[in-house]
Amino acid sequence: MALNCLQIIQTVCRRIGILAPNAAVGSTDPQIIQLLTISEEEGQDQADRYSWQALQTEATFTTVATQVQGALSTIAPNCDYIVNNTIWNRTLRRPVYGPKSEQDWQQSVAMAINGPFNAYRIIGDSINFYPNPVAGQTCAFEYVSRDWVATSTATTSSIWTNDLDTPKISDQLMILGTIWRWKAAKGLDYAEDFSKYERRMADAMGRDGSKPVLSLSGQSMYEIQPVVMVPRGSW
Repeated sequence: MALNCLQIIQTVCRRIGILAPNAAVGSTDPQIIQLLTISEEEGQDQADRYSWQALQTEATFTTVATQVQGALSTIAPNCDYIVNNTIWNRTLRRPVYGPKSEQDWQQSVAMAINGPFNAYRIIGDSINFYPNPVAGQTCAFEYVSRDWVATSTATTSSIWTNDLDTPKISDQLMILGTIWRWKAAKGLDYAEDFSKYERRMADAMGRDGSKPVLSLSGQSMYEIQPVVMVPRGSW
């Protein structure tokens, strides 16, 4: 089980040699306030650095017969970015291509290219389709959330809100990252702490969400092939 906000700050305090607090969020101690701010910087940096499986989620929406399909912030709350090549029209069982560049988009609109496949582009926080789709079709996509905190009230956030909040990303990386950032802020030598942190970060990214076995031949030695199962016995 992940350490909560207070436990993370207490662990950091003990490792850097300052008095561990009984409360963190809402503390008036300048050192604790600084550590909380630094730990939030670490959490936000981790969320931006890699598409952690814990931050990945799915959004669905129903098309309308206009270019603008709706606000991205409404369809995919707290979206940091859409995972490329994941927007599909489930009703038609085909992909929605894109994102279109500004140049390609304007060319398509100006030349009134009305092919059978939709393409998309995000404009002003809105999902835009061209050509206009038929209303009532179901589309879905995956995106990475910027909210790395699971709050004690069963919501998500991009900052600490309570001592009982927990990170959706690695609590151990939170501790290591907060330590080297604190030392850097104080003008102390942090080279070894940073090196240790980067090694742990590389390990975490390499293992997150499980990874496929890759082969230079293009085939997987673990790929399941269709077979006929014959039970034992005197049949």
